[in-house]
Amino acid sequence: MQLSTTKIIAAADAGIGWITLNNPERHNAISLEMWQGLGDALEAFQQDAGIRVVVLKGAGERAFASGADISEFDAQRANAAQRQRYGEIAARGNRWLAQFDKPLLAMIRGYCLGGGLAVALHADVRFATPQSRFAIPAARLGLGYEYPGVATLARLVGPSHARDILFSARQLEAAEALRIGLVNCLVEDALLEGHVTDYARNIAANAPLTIRAAKAAVNLFEGDSNCTASEVAALVDACFDSEDYKEGRRAFAAKRKPRFEGR
Repeated sequence: MQLSTTKIIAAADAGIGWITLNNPERHNAISLEMWQGLGDALEAFQQDAGIRVVVLKGAGERAFASGADISEFDAQRANAAQRQRYGEIAARGNRWLAQFDKPLLAMIRGYCLGGGLAVALHADVRFATPQSRFAIPAARLGLGYEYPGVATLARLVGPSHARDILFSARQLEAAEALRIGLVNCLVEDALLEGHVTDYARNIAANAPLTIRAAKAAVNLFEGDSNCTASEVAALVDACFDSEDYKEGRRAFAAKRKPRFEGR
């Protein structure tokens, strides 16, 4: 996929979209152009009916993303007016992370900090290695952390753990991140990509309309949804009226794997 920046790489393989944060010399710190590229990639994958699931990862092995690219702050985020402009550009990327209605997975190696963790929190399922580290160091920089990011964190780990993470700005080891629900699964580094690929392939083989309805319902339950209850109900009805539901029943009766087409 051709994007406006080389610092985001997007590719597709067998129904799986891969998005790589590609700024390894800065531990994949997220720059303004990367926010633009991330939004472009997610929009393209959203519109591609052949893509069933998307995986986010960082280039190299040292970091998923070490946060926002602080080297830009003096020029791009030095005051409230610049913060507003920066926020407007980053907002499109964040909107696509929030409204993306296909499964989104995060494959985390190394550091996942600040804005990088905010990106990973938008994923539906997060995989990490035992060596991964997590933190939101905003309190050590003096910057404010926006409400949507705080709310997402608090819904995931609970208010008490969210306060600890935000107030202390400390780094959490992978085992603690797993215990409090910040990540779903720890996998040894050498096995991580294979494990995530197999998991993504399993999702890609399942019924897309069912998954879309399920994701919308969970998001609505969390209070973080673009759908109303009646819209979620309509998505559920669409599953029962779909060709995929007929195919699922036929496959079950024939004792074979179903072939879902998302219609």
